[in-house]
Amino acid sequence: MTLAQAQLSVNCSSQCGGVEIPYPFGIEPGCSVDDWFAVDCTSSKPFLRSINLELLEISIPTNTMQVNYSIYNSCQNESTSQFVNLDTTPFEFSDSSSNRFTAVSCSKLAKISTNQSVISGCSSICKENAANIGVDISCQSGINCCQTTIGSLKNFNVSVEPTQSSISNGEIQQPPQDCDFAFLVDQNWFVNDLTNLQDLRNMTRVPVRISWGIFSSLLNQLAALNSSTNSTSNSSCISDSSVVRCNCLGNFTGNPYLSHGCHDIDECKLGLCPSYMTCENYIGGYNCFPRKESMVSTIIFGTAGSVLGLKLLILGIWWLHNKIKRIKEIKLKEKYFKQNGGLLLQQQLTSSDGGVDRSKLFDLKDLEKATDHFNVNRILGQGGQGTVYKGMLADGRIVAVKKSKIVDEAGKVDEFINEVVILSQINHRNIVKLLGCCLESEVPLLVYEFIPNGTLSSYLHDQLEELSLTWDMRLRIAGEVAEALCYLHFSASMPIYHRDIKSTNILLDEKYRAKVADFGTSKSITIDQTHVTTKVLGTFGYLDPEYFRSSQFTDKSDVYSYGVVLAELLTGKKPISSTRSEEFKGLAAYFVHSMEENHPDDILDALVLKQGKKEEIMAAANLAKRCLDMNAKRRPTMKEVTMELERIRSSIKDGNIQVNYQEEAYEGTQSIRGLGF
Repeated sequence: MTLAQAQLSVNCSSQCGGVEIPYPFGIEPGCSVDDWFAVDCTSSKPFLRSINLELLEISIPTNTMQVNYSIYNSCQNESTSQFVNLDTTPFEFSDSSSNRFTAVSCSKLAKISTNQSVISGCSSICKENAANIGVDISCQSGINCCQTTIGSLKNFNVSVEPTQSSISNGEIQQPPQDCDFAFLVDQNWFVNDLTNLQDLRNMTRVPVRISWGIFSSLLNQLAALNSSTNSTSNSSCISDSSVVRCNCLGNFTGNPYLSHGCHDIDECKLGLCPSYMTCENYIGGYNCFPRKESMVSTIIFGTAGSVLGLKLLILGIWWLHNKIKRIKEIKLKEKYFKQNGGLLLQQQLTSSDGGVDRSKLFDLKDLEKATDHFNVNRILGQGGQGTVYKGMLADGRIVAVKKSKIVDEAGKVDEFINEVVILSQINHRNIVKLLGCCLESEVPLLVYEFIPNGTLSSYLHDQLEELSLTWDMRLRIAGEVAEALCYLHFSASMPIYHRDIKSTNILLDEKYRAKVADFGTSKSITIDQTHVTTKVLGTFGYLDPEYFRSSQFTDKSDVYSYGVVLAELLTGKKPISSTRSEEFKGLAAYFVHSMEENHPDDILDALVLKQGKKEEIMAAANLAKRCLDMNAKRRPTMKEVTMELERIRSSIKDGNIQVNYQEEAYEGTQSIRGLGF
């Protein structure tokens, strides 16, 4: 039986246990598109037979399903946690737009990994007088609960281990609660349906959102798809890797996997025309006409001798219709302006410099035209905070437009506002320039100068054939990044901590000059402040160990992250590698160990050793080692780093360089190398 015939068969059930089972899923034999989508209903609860998970919901418009999935619970036997591998299936765990990695613990580090590589993790601040684990159901405060975003996954495992701050005299200190929980969870369920974190004690599974698609090999069987062989199906399909996902076109709704499954939406029933007009629906759209009574009156009036009156009436209707339309557009823009934090942004910019003109407000229509309506072919990159598109403004300028991914969370709006406020105060040749923003769209938009040559990370780790960074280029880039951070720490109107320095946040312009980017988590401080105390945020491999233990971020925390970038430039190695031993997965630990053992040649990049002189390479390597000191007080400031790099570069030109190999003695320095810091 064909795909469409299967679902339309009278022998195919459409429900199981109160859950709708639409095609391509099916219960009886032959009712599903293939065995991957076969549903078992023998226990009055629907189970997807191919992966043995209970179905809670199936969504055709989003091509996702909600399933009950195992959680890690330290109070229960680990054998109760059954993690499923989706590698060979047409399914995958949805990304952070649906799911979040969540941990409920105290002074513990929760990690999520795939194929033995850690991809993300988080830790929470321990509050000993908190009542059990019902501290913060939203996890926004970071007290005994934390969350982090993830990308799409085919498989994963979770683990929970003590942080350094939870170990005293060699013994693990008991947190306020006696159980640890770590799990991937559908964020909508977590926020809206879970009323108390205490309920997790009695749960072994939580809802998780899984994306699905049809294997590409089945595409020719789908008689209902909008392809070159069938242009009237009112559906479209997008191929993603080995699977295909289909949707009904605009103004149509239904099931795109069925023959003629997408049917026209009757807009007239939705009341889209003004009450004084008649609505006429047609396939794929609708029209609004003046009511017949008005037309008759107009004709009578016209025959009475006033053709001019008829024209005025029609013009009046047209004017009124457009006025109502403009009012709706204005109200919608006002709604988005408030939703995107426009009022708070005005307040922040006004308090910082007395006016709001420093950041130009762009019109949404101009940015849509510049990016060809945010065409997927214009995408420059995607991350946890949003998608960046390449665009060309009406005046010919090439720009990068950052479109936020999530607007319904206060934290994400705060990051957007924070980035605008921070960048509006900055003017430096090695920091990406903010040209303006758009607050009247559904999601916040930031407009930057276009940096054409991508990220430093791609040139160091992706083996790009068009260019290899020479030793001179690497030393120059290191100096430019150091100058940018020195400016933020010492020369900005208010000192700024970047808080996420890494090679993927360093862009290269047309002359391969460094530009520091991504200020979403940055913090401005007063001149007399020495640190900020926050929920621990950052990227594994770059995170300052002292900040991780104390939750206190200082200027030396940026220095540590910079030290990792400098080590990347010297070695060409990634900040985290699963191929190294557990102790030296983090590049920082591996680099410092090689320097301490006096074996720098074992880790330095062959191109660096070939092109650079030993004295200048060792001078830069010793500087990186000082930046990576476990004791923040012994690290240099960014001003000292900048001066040292300038000395090295000047000495290269003069042909004379001296290296001080004397190192301060370590005083019981603790290491958390296994965590990848």
